[in-house]
Amino acid sequence: MLQTIANLWRLKHLRKRILFTLFVIAVYRIGTYIQVPGLNVSLLNNQQDNQLFNLLNMFSGGAFYRFSIFAMSVTPYITASIIVQLLQSGVIPRFEEWQKEGESGRQKLTQVTRYLTVAFGIFQAAGITYTFHKGGLLYSDDWWSYIVMVIALTAGDTLLMWFGEMITEKGIGNGISIIIFVSIISRFGQFATEVYQNWFYGHPDQVFLSALKVVLLLAGVVAIFALIVFVQQAERRIPVQYAKRVVGRTVYSGQQTHIPLKVNAAGVIPVIFAVSLLILPYTVASYFPTTHWGRFILAYLYPNSTAYIVAEVLLIILFTFFYTHVQINPHMLAEQLQKHAGYIPGVRPGWDTEQYIIRVVNRITVFGSLFLGFISVLPFLLLSGINLNQVYFGGTSLLIIVGVSLQTLQQLEGQLLQRHYRGFIR
Repeated sequence: MLQTIANLWRLKHLRKRILFTLFVIAVYRIGTYIQVPGLNVSLLNNQQDNQLFNLLNMFSGGAFYRFSIFAMSVTPYITASIIVQLLQSGVIPRFEEWQKEGESGRQKLTQVTRYLTVAFGIFQAAGITYTFHKGGLLYSDDWWSYIVMVIALTAGDTLLMWFGEMITEKGIGNGISIIIFVSIISRFGQFATEVYQNWFYGHPDQVFLSALKVVLLLAGVVAIFALIVFVQQAERRIPVQYAKRVVGRTVYSGQQTHIPLKVNAAGVIPVIFAVSLLILPYTVASYFPTTHWGRFILAYLYPNSTAYIVAEVLLIILFTFFYTHVQINPHMLAEQLQKHAGYIPGVRPGWDTEQYIIRVVNRITVFGSLFLGFISVLPFLLLSGINLNQVYFGGTSLLIIVGVSLQTLQQLEGQLLQRHYRGFIR
């Protein structure tokens, strides 16, 4: 491991990418302590029983209860990304055309996502300001204070979007995922404090029992981590045979290979999408608490309620299927195989190959989606039994931590293997 880390620093461009990523993360963490003026933070911290606030605080790395410029985190960007990706599926033909245009089309879709992010940021910032106004948390009720708060929150959200894009372009890993990863990791100190206060503080006669609980808790977390890694790395290999062919004067002999299809090809994206989408109706309902539908959502669809957990699992399954078929295009795979004189043994080229790939992808995605849904609620069910049911340390957090870590390690692995160095993954 030490030799692998040393190899990372030998590569100049990789060293620059790592340092740039760490620099952006440091700037982001400093920004979580820059407060937006106009709010009584002490009164806000008295409302830590609000499940929505806890969820927003988890995604913002504690910035929400400090009411910093990054209090909204990247939730408007994620919501905008979900909508743009859904609109690419034949809803808006222009978006579908851009998707097929390659790099130029992706740039246009990215620009649309940016504009939507700013629009959702303004909407969410205005809603948060209105909620705090109704709760009596503001120092001043004049319009100028409202405008300053909305502009500051929207600017912070836009800056985070830019940070994520810069990390993706000049750093290591997916920038938005890295920001969410850092936010969740930063909350582990508060989780450890809660463990100490609940199990050790004021219970000197139960030190041994509390220590045993901590050991069992750590063992459970390690076991869940190992299970997530095992499933995330699992893949279904479809055998492919290439016929002998002649290109110009070069003769290519037939060879046998395979198409690796991951059991969970969507990664942690469905989890992030599902949680971000579920925040939306509860947030909107909090703006209209006196309406019938507002009271219904606030009463039954609050975070960690039974209805919320069921909806989260269903959305994770739905988004897993959707995003898997976005990542793996069976029609394109079948065309590429036929174009290069490849075929799956026992399956006719063309339409039959496409249908075969669709069946395989659907079968493995059923298991992958159910696994994501199961893991997303398992830690919450276990922790609620021992009075540690905080949302910032649920299954969603574990999935994001492992998924982002694996994604980043695989990118570093690819860079090392290109230079004939041994990587992290054995």
